[in-house]
Amino acid sequence: MRAVVQRVREASVKVGTDTVGSIGAGFLVLLGVAKDDGEKDALYTADKVAGLRVFDDGDGKFNLSLKDTGGAVLAVSQFTLYGDARAGRRPSFTEAAGADLGLSLYGLFTKRLESSGIPVSRGVFGAKMEVHLVNDGPVTILIDSKKYF
Repeated sequence: MRAVVQRVREASVKVGTDTVGSIGAGFLVLLGVAKDDGEKDALYTADKVAGLRVFDDGDGKFNLSLKDTGGAVLAVSQFTLYGDARAGRRPSFTEAAGADLGLSLYGLFTKRLESSGIPVSRGVFGAKMEVHLVNDGPVTILIDSKKYF
């Protein structure tokens, strides 16, 4: 599982003309699921996002997490994080999970965050979405569960 985590002042996602998810301060998480991902990848990634200390404390140091700041997550599924563009010019997405597995693990990821007390807003799985954000910092962190197992 891959997550691009962006610290934001605010973020929202639209499908067509409808805003389907929005948050104030927190993280915009673009989440990609690989075809060989499982439950432990989703739980690991959610726990890592929940505990990621990239918010400033009183001394201006990265010491605070979402739980410490009361921040929220806007989770947007993005299979293109598994695009492989090493050969040719059109990316291959053969490593991305199919819709059933992707939706299941995306759901597990968001539920794990919610069970840890973090408010979660979502995009629409599989939809063409328009994502708006105000990046804070900018701070962008990449998490790849395969590097840890």
